[in-house]
Amino acid sequence: MSWVKAAGVSDLSPEYPTACSPSGIPIAIYLVENKVCATSNICTHQDALLTDGYQEGGMIECPLHQGQFDIATGRALCAPLTVDLKVYPVEVREDEVWVQIEDKTS
Repeated sequence: MSWVKAAGVSDLSPEYPTACSPSGIPIAIYLVENKVCATSNICTHQDALLTDGYQEGGMIECPLHQGQFDIATGRALCAPLTVDLKVYPVEVREDEVWVQIEDKTS
């Protein structure tokens, strides 16, 4: 496992997720009640970018079929979703968001 810089804290908004692709992995970074969270940026139902979706509080809605995920846990909250999102560990270091990802050799 490796920690990679994913975003700047000052770039985050509580209304819109931020897309990043450290090491080529599509990740969405969220600011939820002053807490930074990270999930896969690809919906588990179909290949839509969640950063194109609608964020409200601790929920992200897929732009394609309006399925909703809990941002903190990745849990699929309603149909048509049946598979949870991958959630990544996050550390905030000064004004930088770092995300722990699996090494490509693992």
